[in-house]
Amino acid sequence: MSKVAVVKEAVKETLVGSTEPQQLSAQTKARFTRHALKDAETGELFLGPDQFIDAVAPPSEDYHKIKREQYSILFNVADRSNKGKVTLADWGYFENLLTKPDAEYEIAFRLFDVERLGKVKYEDFRRLYELNKGPDSIPFNWECDWAKLYIGSKAKHSMDYQQFSQMLRGLQGERVRQAFRHLDKDGDGYIEPEEFERIIKETSKHKLSDYLLENLSTLCNISQGSKISYANVRAFQNMIHEMDLVELIIRRACAKSTDGKITRTEFLNQAAKITRFSLFTPMEADILFHFASLDEPSGRLGLKDFKKVLDPSWRSRQGDEDAARAVSEVTRSTGQKLLSQGLESAYGFALGSIAGAFGAFMVYPIDLVKTRMQNQRGANPGQRLYNNSIDCFKKVVRNEGFRGLYSGVLPQLVGVAPEKAIKLTVNDLVRGWFTTKDKQIWWGHELIAGGAAGGCQVVFTNPLEIVKIRLQVQGEVAKSVEGAPRRSAMWIIRNLGLVGLYKGASACLLRDVPFSAIYFPTYSHLKKDLFGESQTKKLGILQLLTAGAIAGMPAAYLTTPCDVIKTRLQVEARKGDTQYTGLRHAAKTIWKEEGFRAFFKGGPARIMRSSPQFGFTLAAYELLQTAFPYPGKGKAEVATGVADVVQTLKEKHPDSPFYRSRNALKILLDLDENFGRTPLGLGEKGWQTLPGWMKNPVKSS
Repeated sequence: MSKVAVVKEAVKETLVGSTEPQQLSAQTKARFTRHALKDAETGELFLGPDQFIDAVAPPSEDYHKIKREQYSILFNVADRSNKGKVTLADWGYFENLLTKPDAEYEIAFRLFDVERLGKVKYEDFRRLYELNKGPDSIPFNWECDWAKLYIGSKAKHSMDYQQFSQMLRGLQGERVRQAFRHLDKDGDGYIEPEEFERIIKETSKHKLSDYLLENLSTLCNISQGSKISYANVRAFQNMIHEMDLVELIIRRACAKSTDGKITRTEFLNQAAKITRFSLFTPMEADILFHFASLDEPSGRLGLKDFKKVLDPSWRSRQGDEDAARAVSEVTRSTGQKLLSQGLESAYGFALGSIAGAFGAFMVYPIDLVKTRMQNQRGANPGQRLYNNSIDCFKKVVRNEGFRGLYSGVLPQLVGVAPEKAIKLTVNDLVRGWFTTKDKQIWWGHELIAGGAAGGCQVVFTNPLEIVKIRLQVQGEVAKSVEGAPRRSAMWIIRNLGLVGLYKGASACLLRDVPFSAIYFPTYSHLKKDLFGESQTKKLGILQLLTAGAIAGMPAAYLTTPCDVIKTRLQVEARKGDTQYTGLRHAAKTIWKEEGFRAFFKGGPARIMRSSPQFGFTLAAYELLQTAFPYPGKGKAEVATGVADVVQTLKEKHPDSPFYRSRNALKILLDLDENFGRTPLGLGEKGWQTLPGWMKNPVKSS
């Protein structure tokens, strides 16, 4: 072998790697053998062009942006020996190449490096480009000043990897510039919207969402004229090139917004904070907000609006699903809709029941102390059994044991489940009726929603309360009255009857309606205004508990007088105690015999009970909704940023050859959308025929 041949082979091995077998992972081998064929003569496994496409581009994937046959381009990179076969060693080399951080440019370079010597000749590059562009593509002048700067004007030189990759990066911009001049027939600096659409679809179709592609012609609406200037085209291109930075700016700006939405000014302000220099011009911001606001022309846009612009696969993943869902909604019968609504209501009811029972159990001892304190009569301290809430707690434990703190807990858990479920469900339902499209609700409507929830729960609350109260106080009766029998919950229910179970219902309404009217709006505003909850920020369990507890304090204390009256009406009067005949009589008698302070008996205990109870209940309810989303609804529309909604292909499946190959193809499709799928001749399929003539490239004249 001559010295020249030795040097040539050494350079080739350095560039393309050794053809000797190397240590490969089990996953790499499995992907190869799954699609490989066996050579009839040697028995060696190999991938032909079709098998290679099957390996890197499974038929089940989405190919509406980059066509499946275009993956044949990559076969010529993997086939290092130009034999039309990819061996296991070739496949291992190819997978390793895809993992490199600059894989896109490396693959493009190796594709155009016909002789595999680490240089791309101008003639080879131009010929392969011309062969693979579409028949109706806008022409490109290779004799332009821009091209001469990279390859020389007289003796055109070859380019190494660094030079080639830098030239490739700027090629798309030059194509757009030449395309604009080509279509600007009268030279006035303007083109028609349809011509702009043609330019973008030929140069950037694979990078843009279907939503954006369908609305390209509307770009002329950002100015008063009906045509598109070169400045508009360049501004649009700049926004595409900086899409990752745009995503970061939007994410941060939305995270700081209270409602998860931003204006054009807020976007530019955030961009100025993130970038060292003013990277985005006013026109570029106008273009971004123009396309994002086509469906929501309010000026304030959220992540969902920007997603349609930023996510290249938006239509395939979301638009088709939305369309299918719309068709399904039309075709579904009324009975099916009612069944679906019923199941969803049952789902909410079940979660509310679990959350309510959990909250009630956690604070039940405090509730028992509150009831004992409120039922204590007499203004004279000597007539009182308990001095305060702490004293009551100690005496219950001492006289009745720890289990005495949970007297009557079972009916409480049984009854509180539907009670809290109704309250939470009705509040959500009424708030939904009054909430506008931009997620705003008037404070008066918040009060109505809370009050309605409180009013509806009385159906379950009153029977629950009267049984619970009588069970809670019979412990102290047993200690003060010798031989007093202990009654069960069922005995109390049978003794009272249906009418008796609703004794004190007016007082219960008087307590629960204002309580909920105060509680729910306060809780909502604490989450939003104090803790900063928004569409981009989801609160943690500690913040939810704190908001629920704080909201319960004013609601519990301000409604204590109504709770005292309700307790006095519902408890079974002992000998010598005043018998109350109704709401008004009870209020007058308490005022007369015990004074104004009696209306706030058990107020501190009520705060200690109601605040954490509703904190536990609502925190559990929201966590259950997150942990167990309703089937078919998916997760709630709460995102931490655009990056969570618009994931890149690399982030989704970093180990998949398909997603890495798709990323590698994007840089090649910047040359022309038809790259890799234009036939080179009759009955031939683009790049699949190139290896044979690559060995002896024909010199261009």
